[in-house]
This record gives sequence, C-alpha cells and structure tokens, in this order.
Amino acid sequence: MPNIKSAMKRVKVNASKRLENQMVRSALKTTIKKAGAAISEGGRELADSEFRLAVSKIDKAVKKGILHKNTAARKKSALALKLGRIAQ
Repeated sequence: MPNIKSAMKRVKVNASKRLENQMVRSALKTTIKKAGAAISEGGRELADSEFRLAVSKIDKAVKKGILHKNTAARKKSALALKLGRIAQ
C-alpha cells in the first residue's frame, strides 16, 4: 500500500477506471455475440441493426482506448464477412 497521498489516490482512480473498462469490454463482447447470433439466424433487418450497433460500440471502445484500432478493424471485418454471406 502506498504511503504518499497522491499515490493512494492513483490506486483508487486506477481501480475505478479498471471497473469501468471491464464494464465496457463486457458490454462490447455481449453486443458482438448478439450481432453474430442475429447474422447466423438469417434475419436481414435484425442482422443489419445488430451489426450497426456492434460497429458503433467497437468504435466507441477504440475511442476510449479500450481496444486497439487493429483489433477493432479485425472484429468489424469478421462481422461484415458474416453479414455479407447471408446476402448471397
């Protein structure tokens, strides 16, 4: 445990930020899974809306620094490929 007042505050701030990041990451994973499920079911309208929502959340996670931009691009690309396959 730190002895310096500012170091004690950093410990508290880091703990709260960690929880916030965990919540965002968990919500992101849930959204991606929902989008994948909607795409695999084959309903075009539902799949489109879930895809747009997932892409939006992925972009927000990148903006907050929770995901790396290349990881986000890979996730969006994978979802887009799945979505493209149901159009055929």
